[in-house]
Amino acid sequence: MKVSGMRAPTWIVLTLFSLTAVRVEAEESLKREYQLLQTMPPEIISTYLPDKLGTIIKGRGGCRYLAAAAVNNDKERADDAWKSVEAMFATQVEDGGFEGGGRPGDAPVTVYSIRVENAYFFLQEVGRAVLIVNASPLEPHFRDRFANMMPKLRKACDFIQKGYPTIVIKVGHTANRLLIAAKAFGLCGIVLGDEKMKESSRKLVKAALERRDKEGVFVERGGRDSSYNAVALLMAQQLTLYLPNEELEAAMKLAMDWQLTRIKPTGEIIVEGNTRTGVGKELSPDSGKPKDVNYSEVAQTLWYYGAIHNEPAVIDVALKVREWQLKRERGL
Repeated sequence: MKVSGMRAPTWIVLTLFSLTAVRVEAEESLKREYQLLQTMPPEIISTYLPDKLGTIIKGRGGCRYLAAAAVNNDKERADDAWKSVEAMFATQVEDGGFEGGGRPGDAPVTVYSIRVENAYFFLQEVGRAVLIVNASPLEPHFRDRFANMMPKLRKACDFIQKGYPTIVIKVGHTANRLLIAAKAFGLCGIVLGDEKMKESSRKLVKAALERRDKEGVFVERGGRDSSYNAVALLMAQQLTLYLPNEELEAAMKLAMDWQLTRIKPTGEIIVEGNTRTGVGKELSPDSGKPKDVNYSEVAQTLWYYGAIHNEPAVIDVALKVREWQLKRERGL
């Protein structure tokens, strides 16, 4: 490069080099989760893969299936999963939220804060799915579909941004939901190039970090829970792969240290003392039965952590948890 017929000053060359490095780093950061998931063992990622019957329930599940199908470069399953995403957006109403409160099978919800909550539960998976697909070989296959979806996504994100003041009031008792909201704002903020959404994400992360006890465990309804602490970790890890946050990353180590103490050598999750799951204190809104540990997400949490931090022992624990889950499901 020349300036006024002279060789460019060193500072200009260095600046251009730095800007190029920043762009490359930004592009690579959008591929990190996709690249990570390509190394995920089939028995763990299979919890996200749908069958090929076209029977996927609309909403979050379809987004997870779409992401897993993209990692497997499975166009047929990805197309099947897309039906779920389209079905959910087909229920979008004028204000950007979703009819029926945003949860399939529920009675219609009209309470504004609940509608906001249900919307960001869906959007946190939409943002992640779009980013994973865009890093995969299926990106050209979905390019036009994503372009057509963007106005609907923009409208939905405007809805949750407007409803931001309700979030901490509604779910401040549970760290995992604050991190789910943070993930929705952060990942959709990347997809839309919306700095205001990213800032809302950072504020929600800060609120979640305040929901820890003195030993660094994420609290749920005022105490510890071996399922929800793991879910909080999973949401935090998926978010920080795209939007690094040193304080959150440091906090995750303490929460993981405790999580590992709640897993037996067999892979069974210890539930004694839990505030929410496995002890009959809460009923699932979907099944009406007492809430149990989410073994699939605990296994994924452990695997992410072991892979990100190069800790094979934690990956081994993840596989044990998944193995225990499968045995239990088969009645063994």
